[in-house]
Amino acid sequence: MRLLLLLIFLCAPMSLAAQDTTQPDTTISVENSAQLDAAIAVRIREILGQLDGYNGVAVYVSDGIVTLRGTTLDAAHADELNELVARVEGVVAIENAVSETTDVVERLSPAIERLQARAMQALSFLPLFLIAISAGLFIIWIGFRLARLERPWDRLAPNAFIADIYRQILRLSFVILGIVLALDLLNLTALLSTILGAAGIVGLAIGFAVRDTVENFIASIMLSMRQPFRPKDLVEIEGDTGHVIRLTSRATILLSPDGNHIRIPNSVVFKARIVNFTRNQERRFTFMVGIDPNADLAEAQDILVKSLAELPYILTTPPPSSWVGDIGDSNITITAAGWVNQHETGLFTARGEAIRLAKARLEEAGIALPEPTYRLITDMAGESPQDQSTRAPSESAPAVIRAVDATEMEELERIVDAERAETSDDDLLTKQAPQE
Repeated sequence: MRLLLLLIFLCAPMSLAAQDTTQPDTTISVENSAQLDAAIAVRIREILGQLDGYNGVAVYVSDGIVTLRGTTLDAAHADELNELVARVEGVVAIENAVSETTDVVERLSPAIERLQARAMQALSFLPLFLIAISAGLFIIWIGFRLARLERPWDRLAPNAFIADIYRQILRLSFVILGIVLALDLLNLTALLSTILGAAGIVGLAIGFAVRDTVENFIASIMLSMRQPFRPKDLVEIEGDTGHVIRLTSRATILLSPDGNHIRIPNSVVFKARIVNFTRNQERRFTFMVGIDPNADLAEAQDILVKSLAELPYILTTPPPSSWVGDIGDSNITITAAGWVNQHETGLFTARGEAIRLAKARLEEAGIALPEPTYRLITDMAGESPQDQSTRAPSESAPAVIRAVDATEMEELERIVDAERAETSDDDLLTKQAPQE
């Protein structure tokens, strides 16, 4: 008996658990199927009626199963029907039998309707568009009118080139301001950021492509603002020597002493080592004389200095000078130096006359200017070099001092003036600009 009760106790919980799992937790309500199907069909038709492209779609609902028949303008609309209908409450399944229409009239009608709607929208938008364009053009016109004024820009800029740059910047600023105003009136300011972004990318690409041109343009601006030379100055740039004709927005034009034009890009001029020979009116020239080793070097130096002092165009301040330069194979080199006013005296002509007079004075004093010689030691040797150095002074006629002027320099400057007169509008060199 006890064993039977134990078996009944052990089996009772198992039967109760099985009974709980087979029973539903909630109640199932039963509604009128026809009324629910009708409500679903009405709801789907109302939704499709509010959307474009579904006018040719018929909806049928039976026991929660939705059947769609008819045509749409394209296959995309037909595919979207499943997702759209599935969101309606009570839909059990969807049978989509909608296809893409091939009727020409049905396909063209929506496009024509859209064109008509856009045309009407454009007509209604036209007055605001005209006002925006007029406001933008008016702002741009004001900027161009201000840029045409000469007085403020000529006073602010050191030369015409910089003044023109100021005008271009002013025009560009007013153009941008006019565009921004027009887009703001049209409520299209978002388009402006797109335009500026595209312009920035294009400008960056162009900047890399014309990097040398941009560098040359910037160098022209810097040279025109801080001019390292003036018109007609004699300068040396990167080994090229000549008188400055003009400074353009692209290059510096020189006239060489031979009368040739030298065109140097401004980017090279800006970074180059420039020697300006015209800045100071005093200029020194030097020349070397080979003296016999057996001669009195101090006497030779005095003769050279005195010969330079005889020339009327040699300046006394700074005074002429000379020094022993080097010892050669058959002579000793003495360097003589003299100063001239290069604006009144031709440097090269003065140097030539100084060499001629120095040679004559040395020969008059019996100091030989030997050529390279080779000594041959033989039993029948002739006159020794010592005898040559102690010859009697030359009996030739004394040297005559000639007049020297700056005719050659004046002729070159005349050529420069003539060329500058022909192209004065393209020149950036002005006396008003600061000079380095």
